[in-house]
Order: sequence, then structure tokens, then C-alpha cells
Amino acid sequence: MQRKATTLTKADGPRLSAAEPDRNCDLCPRLNKFIASWRDREPDWHNAPVATFTPQEDDRSVRFLIIGLAPGLRGANRTGRPFTGDFAGDLLYGTLGSFGFAEGVFDARPDDGLKLVGTAITNAVRCVPPENKPIGAEINTCRRFLVETIGRFPNLKCLLTLGTIAHQSTVRALGGRVADHPFSHGGRHTIEPLTVFSSYHCSRYNTNTRRLTEEMITNVFKDIGAFLQKEGH
Repeated sequence: MQRKATTLTKADGPRLSAAEPDRNCDLCPRLNKFIASWRDREPDWHNAPVATFTPQEDDRSVRFLIIGLAPGLRGANRTGRPFTGDFAGDLLYGTLGSFGFAEGVFDARPDDGLKLVGTAITNAVRCVPPENKPIGAEINTCRRFLVETIGRFPNLKCLLTLGTIAHQSTVRALGGRVADHPFSHGGRHTIEPLTVFSSYHCSRYNTNTRRLTEEMITNVFKDIGAFLQKEGH
């Protein structure tokens, strides 16, 4: 079953652009103001909504989508690429490479030449939030872009949600009920026609406290790899 992305309309009239918010998106005033303050402080940073990282091939090549929480202030908000520039990317991209979902050397720079293979990476909230904590209204508002992102990949088979907020927003984006598909590390849910895997977020806090270990996330990727192999991809 293929999904078709739709064009959504902002409540006050203007049409939104498909899966990616405008660089100066003002749908969430608090986030817009926060980014503006950092543009003044660090004019050479990205300081804008962070677009989905996709393979060089067209969208039909993507069968696996990873969904994080939001850009890190000195990570993706600085570099403009998801999970790039802070600790979380070291573990995530290293694991992706181990399972053939990425090629090349991750050097925490958007120009490091790393390439994704059949995989895309995005966030539930596209703009950096203060203290890395988006509020409910911002999560709900940005979900329109998550819906569009999921819909842009016609051959998508499965998703990996990193953390509770990303998981819950993804379930809602797919039309599911959170109560029917609760978050758990190593969890797996079917929301037709997709399968949703879940893991603790690969943040420095989670790894330092041993809430998430390299073995734990490796096991999640083993399950995803086995699933995609069974699907014939």
C-alpha cells in the first residue's frame, strides 16, 4: 500500500509547503523567537528548521525512517543535518554504518560525505526548543510535517522512534492511538501498513546513565534488519 503526501493548509489561510517547514517558519512563536535569538548570537550557524536527511537516490529508495525528538542546540541546529554535531550522532550513525544503512565516515559535519542507504532521518519537531524541551502545542503543530514526511516515501516499510515524544507523535501521525501503541525500548507495533520500532533516545544522558547501551541499540537494529530482510529488501 502506497501513501500519498498531501498539502496541508494553515488554519489562518496560507498553504504550507509539503514535508519541510519554511526557513522562517513562525507556526510556533516560542521556537521562532528562540531561533532568532541564536541567529543574532551565532550568525554562521544553521539556526532554522532542520530538514529530513535522505539518501542521494530519490524518495522511492527509502524503506526505513528514523524519527528523533528535535534538533540539538549545538548539534543539528548548528550544522543543519539531523544528529550531526553532538554526541547522539556518534552512536546513531556508527550503528547505521554497522548495519549497512549508511556508507562513509561520520565526522559530525554535514559535508563529511556520509551517505544514507535506503534510510531517512528526521525529527518530530523540526526547530530547536529551549532546554531541548518542546511543549505539547509545538509537538502537535509540527506533526503536520511529520505526516508529510512519512507520506513522501512510497516504499517505506518501517520506522524507528527514538524516545517517548517521538514515538507518541509518530503514532498519532499514523492515525493510531497512543494507548494502543505505548512506548518501550525494543518495542514493535504495527500500524498498517507500517511497522514501528522504538528505542530510548541515543542522547549523552541516556548513555552516561546506562539507560541505553551500545548493545541495547544494536539489538534494536538487529530486529529492524531482520524485519527488512524478511520483507525482501
